[in-house]
Amino acid sequence: MSYRNLEIWQLSRTLTIDIHQMTLQKLPNFEMFEAGSQIRRATKSTRYNIVEGYGRRRYKHDFIRFLTYAHSSCDETIDHLETLFETKSLSDESLYRHLHDDLNVLGSKLNRFIQSVDANHLSVKEESVNYEVES
Repeated sequence: MSYRNLEIWQLSRTLTIDIHQMTLQKLPNFEMFEAGSQIRRATKSTRYNIVEGYGRRRYKHDFIRFLTYAHSSCDETIDHLETLFETKSLSDESLYRHLHDDLNVLGSKLNRFIQSVDANHLSVKEESVNYEVES
């Protein structure tokens, strides 16, 4: 199994691409290098912390710590997105709602995944542990 099989990583990957495209196509130029850069870094941090945590999955506390960082970065991304929408730098409401909804789904899945790791870590052979979380 690879981190690429994790639903949370797959959703995070899609969001990283969608947020990147949003900052290039929908934000005014003055936001590109400040808020645009910040929201891109926050969403990438979510993705990268899932990967790093998975790489440390043998160590429960490390795994949970990096998943918690991923969850925090997801929350940060939501706040940046909300700020862009509230300040009207992002005026496409349907895009805002789509990204916001997907980020909330990812946050919920990360939370359930952390709970699953906490409850089930190494209780059986890793190959048979299913950390996937259904919606």
